[in-house]
Amino acid sequence: MSTKKYYITTTIPYVNAEPHIGFALEIVQADVLARYHRLLGEDVFHNFGADEHGVKIYRKAQELGNDPQEYCDEYAAKFDALKQTLNLDYDNFIRTTDSKHIAAAQEFWRKCLANGDIYKKNYKIKYCVGCELEKTDSELVDGKCEFHSSLELEIYEEENYFFRFSKYQKPLLEFYEKNPNFVVPEGKYNEIKEFVKRGLDDFSVSRLKKKMPWGVDIPDDPDQVMYVWFDALVNYISALGWPKDEKKFKEFWPGIQTAGKDNLRQQTAIWQAMLLSAGLPNTKQVFIHGFITVNGQKISKSAGTAIAPNEITDKYGTDALRYYLLAKVHPWEDSDFTWQKFNETYNADLANGLGNLIARVAKLAEKVAQFDPSTSSGQAAEQNKFLDEFRFDEAIKIIWERISGLDKQIEKDQPWKLEQDKLEDVLKNYVDAIRKIATGLQPFLPETAEKILKQFAGPKIKSEASLFPRIK
Repeated sequence: MSTKKYYITTTIPYVNAEPHIGFALEIVQADVLARYHRLLGEDVFHNFGADEHGVKIYRKAQELGNDPQEYCDEYAAKFDALKQTLNLDYDNFIRTTDSKHIAAAQEFWRKCLANGDIYKKNYKIKYCVGCELEKTDSELVDGKCEFHSSLELEIYEEENYFFRFSKYQKPLLEFYEKNPNFVVPEGKYNEIKEFVKRGLDDFSVSRLKKKMPWGVDIPDDPDQVMYVWFDALVNYISALGWPKDEKKFKEFWPGIQTAGKDNLRQQTAIWQAMLLSAGLPNTKQVFIHGFITVNGQKISKSAGTAIAPNEITDKYGTDALRYYLLAKVHPWEDSDFTWQKFNETYNADLANGLGNLIARVAKLAEKVAQFDPSTSSGQAAEQNKFLDEFRFDEAIKIIWERISGLDKQIEKDQPWKLEQDKLEDVLKNYVDAIRKIATGLQPFLPETAEKILKQFAGPKIKSEASLFPRIK
């Protein structure tokens, strides 16, 4: 019997800025899902990467006096470095400047063209460079993009290729009807269904090369390059080797997609229509996560709210940041980060909670000659249920309830007052409970889980340095 396949992919960020904790949230959530499914014994393929084409990147490179490819090489490396900073376990780092991806995007274009869904016309639009998207008047707030209110909309007027998005209103609504769990949370699913019900407009899928040369060449038209979204979305299947590696593609596709709410239209309507046009299966499920603000403000370098992940991990460790993102940030509602909240969480839950419990039990266990080496395996069914529903906060809450429960049991037993034989009996229960806690922690805090399992493997258990030294 073949092993069950599980494909998880994040969106791929534009490499026009440094990584910040807002995007760290998405990749850490995806990493938890990948690790969880590996623990279930599934064959997992986890995709991450960098979106490297489009006007934002072209202009940023020009502003710095850099060649666009050299600029992308530098910034893509900064995102790939998150693998170490956040202890990520992804299998593939796709770059949209990779030759295999470019070939896949061009083949995808040919399929949509052959299906009659790509045509050429003159047009005039309002365009948000921040989103790299056309905007209709109904989408604007006071004449500005709701996600990039500091940017002026640009007016584009030229002859480009268009995608027949309007053709896919009915097929998309039928797909949504047949797949009630396609988008999580339900509120975002209702939002995209309402968007599609209102009617879809065809959108431009190319740019004039003489105006914006940084993109994938259109097959058989040297004067045009692909619109960045058309090219970038194809990464989810080019990462699997499509169209060359049909075996791998069919084994893993369709997969699970994580995305921010500013990607709702692109991931749950545009990409799905493109897949229908190309004759390929639709994405299995899309999880829309919330945004992180810092001190109540949007993340912005100019406002001083763009906190880099390593600002936290260098001082407090990787798992401290992973814990905050998973336990204290609501999976699909916006949440705020402040240093005060982070410090309070670190001390209460990690230093005084988990760290203190591990130190306490290890110190008591030193009094026992030896423990039977054992490995607690599997996650609590309730924990699995929450992970299947993308409720990372509720899943990790179950583990902290076990931590609190064991602390209370120790206070009740008062093992420091027990005779040696009774002490050994209660300590065996404590050690088994610790092993179960560590096993449950594996998808969330992998480094910490590994340290605990190693320390409590037996037969002799010794005290070690605190996992999370208290901060002042």
